[in-house]
Amino acid sequence: MTLTFDTLNLNTPLKNALSDLGFEHPTPIQQKAFSVIMSGRDVVGIAQTGTGKTLAYLLPILRQLTFSKQKAPRVLIVAPTRELVVQLVGEIEKLTAYMTVRVEGVFGGTNINTQKQRIEEGVDVMVATPGRLIDLALTRVLKLNSIKQLVIDEVDEMLSLGFLPQLEQLLDLLPPKRQNLLFSATMTEEVEALIDEFFNAPQYVEIVKAGTPIEKIRQSAYEVPNFFTKINLLANLLANDPEMSRVLIFSPTKRIADVVHERLQDQFPDQMAVVHSNKSQNFRLNSVVAFQKGELRGLITTDLLSRGLDVTDVTHVVNINTPDVPELYIHRIGRTGRADTEGASITFIAPAEKEYQAAIEEFMGKEIPMQPLPESLEVSKELTLEEQYTHPEKNYLPRPTLKHSQGAFHEKKEKNKKVNKGLKSRWMREKKYKKPLKKKSKR
Repeated sequence: MTLTFDTLNLNTPLKNALSDLGFEHPTPIQQKAFSVIMSGRDVVGIAQTGTGKTLAYLLPILRQLTFSKQKAPRVLIVAPTRELVVQLVGEIEKLTAYMTVRVEGVFGGTNINTQKQRIEEGVDVMVATPGRLIDLALTRVLKLNSIKQLVIDEVDEMLSLGFLPQLEQLLDLLPPKRQNLLFSATMTEEVEALIDEFFNAPQYVEIVKAGTPIEKIRQSAYEVPNFFTKINLLANLLANDPEMSRVLIFSPTKRIADVVHERLQDQFPDQMAVVHSNKSQNFRLNSVVAFQKGELRGLITTDLLSRGLDVTDVTHVVNINTPDVPELYIHRIGRTGRADTEGASITFIAPAEKEYQAAIEEFMGKEIPMQPLPESLEVSKELTLEEQYTHPEKNYLPRPTLKHSQGAFHEKKEKNKKVNKGLKSRWMREKKYKKPLKKKSKR
């Protein structure tokens, strides 16, 4: 029997908002987490990317939130990226369309004085990145003594970005009597240590094994000889597959993302955008919005967007590189095939990345179907510096290894074997040079 949101203990304003958004059936994580969060216990939610974790904690929090004139926030949501903060604020505003709830999102890279003014006007729900949150708390403009519920979203990504010191400092600033909610796609040792230290007997809500791929994603892969052939293959697929209408393209670095965008721009003008941390905040947000609206066909990015940003209706995810960490592969392809939709992922595998492919397949317990290269594909002879260095057809010097090391000792060259037979005594030196060595005083 398929449950509807009517079966949950939601009030009329939330039901009306969900109806306007077209949501009828709660996901498994939303069903299981709702009653537990409503009970007031600490909760750790583990579920796949794209299974509705955001609504899983927003619905019970907003259900319990009552009208208040106090200015200090009562709910605090901490997120790893500025894009996720913007997305969460948007979700809360949609869900509270029939409620009086003041929500504010704060993050770095913007004017902190403007954020201070909005906080002084009063906030019910605060959504923030860790760094800017600490800055505002230390200025005493943001008072955290009224926080009743704390949500740490995408905590494993937050720790991987190096926010552990800020999180620990934040948890020390908050009142001890509060409800802690943590949601993530994976469970790492750092996350478990954080839970053990700051959570009070939390209840775990786990839908599936962390990192398990979503079955509705059609996975495929191509074995490609080099990087520039990968770009040619991507252009070939985009030109011949009209179903690739909203494509998220992942690159390992910002530099490679820029190269991919530059190579695709001529063939697909004004259809692609590149987003990474070197781009301005406004450019990044505008590009994501344009992609979400369908104004852009492709969005090229680093792993900044693989977690923490909910971009819906992505038809295809393309991995320019094969991730060296299996969990990262899962997070990337999880950007498509979300909710009740189907999606597709395409991975380009270079010869040096075959071991990463094997690790991913072992992690998933299934093989990634390999596809033959299109006959019309142009195989590039252009190589990157890294490929030139390791290419088998090139006669480059091998990298030094300990295997060929002779240790610290080595024989001297012949020219360095000469012995300095210096004249030791003073009279012998004077005899050789036939004059006194000591110069007379100029005086």
